[in-house]
Amino acid sequence: MSMRRGGVLRFGVLVGLVLCSPADAQPPPLPASPAGVLRIGVLNDMSGPFADLSGRGSVLAAQMAAEDFAGGAGPGAPRVEILSADHQNKADTGAAIVRRWVDQDGVAAVVDVPNSAVALAVNQVLRDKDRAFLASSTATSDLTGPQCAATTVQWTFDTWALANGTVRALVRQGGDAWFFLTADYAFGQALERDAAAFVKQAGGRVIGDARHPLDTTDLSSYLLQAQASGANIIGLANGGTDTSNAIKQAAEFGIGRDGKQRLAGLLVFLTDVDALGLEAAQGLVLTEAFYWDLNGATRAWSRRFGERAGGRMPTMNHAGVYSSVLAYLRAAWAVGVPAQGAPSGTAVVAAMAASPIDDALFGPTVIRKDGRAVHAMHLFQVKAPGESRGRWDYYRRLATIDADHAFRPMAEGGCPLLKRPG
Repeated sequence: MSMRRGGVLRFGVLVGLVLCSPADAQPPPLPASPAGVLRIGVLNDMSGPFADLSGRGSVLAAQMAAEDFAGGAGPGAPRVEILSADHQNKADTGAAIVRRWVDQDGVAAVVDVPNSAVALAVNQVLRDKDRAFLASSTATSDLTGPQCAATTVQWTFDTWALANGTVRALVRQGGDAWFFLTADYAFGQALERDAAAFVKQAGGRVIGDARHPLDTTDLSSYLLQAQASGANIIGLANGGTDTSNAIKQAAEFGIGRDGKQRLAGLLVFLTDVDALGLEAAQGLVLTEAFYWDLNGATRAWSRRFGERAGGRMPTMNHAGVYSSVLAYLRAAWAVGVPAQGAPSGTAVVAAMAASPIDDALFGPTVIRKDGRAVHAMHLFQVKAPGESRGRWDYYRRLATIDADHAFRPMAEGGCPLLKRPG
């Protein structure tokens, strides 16, 4: 049974899905969460530059995790309801949605949250409310550094891991002079910071940077600065449509086609390559945590996803939502769902970290005390058109970075939790 009221769609039997309108629409609150029900909120960009790489595909991934949990948990497992909302890439909007979810709708955990500025605001709200934050699509490495929280797990990737894979590979290939084209907000700044540190550690140098606002349509002036800089690598410290636009417009100016300069996409998604086409994207070197065609387990899950997503293959963000939600649900059930309210985020995250996770999509995964979910990362190169067997066959794996070397060492992040006894 379903009904639409005040911009909110509600339905559910064993697993429920609630699509929430933006915070300023103020839909009526849901009925109080009954005993034995866990509500999880998927918060992301549904209509802007990150809609393809997260968006409604992340809602589907969370739904699949809830269904798989229900199918494997057996009698007595809590019923799961999935809510979703568009943060519109505004930190205050995202924080307001999460406060409402927790205070009025009884949400136990929030997942996804591409856009680091929004995520940092959400992180603070959920820390104060003792609810879990599954930051599966958030890039800034500050979430496991100065802004770490006992209620937060950062899954999938971060700016340190992305820079670690891509920058080291390109410097080894002779890319020793870098100019950064950077999205001017928390994510882009963190990605440039971490990438620049790796350039210098590897013996290269940073010539300069140009910073642009989020969701900039015309990047030509910034690209021309990069072209004139004399750098042999132009590092794209942006994401979503900003990255796609930069690559397209660079091709129009002939940047990266003369052998003197090369573009480095520091956060490139499968959907970006699909939008660009292999003719424009071929040769890009990139780091990702997940690829649909990586192995038998990733192919099987991705085909299930694709059957419900109009044939589209999942991004690593979608995979991160699925895996982190499934791990959360199993841990929450082990901790116990109270008769009133939601389980403590601190307690559930501690349970998630208590033992290694054998994850089908990311491989063996360990959650550290700083909240970092540690697993392997992969270095890929985008195929040339003649190498591809068809749509979504876009990557060739160059190397796998094992879990021990894929993420920043915990002692180097500055996480305040590490200073506490116990």
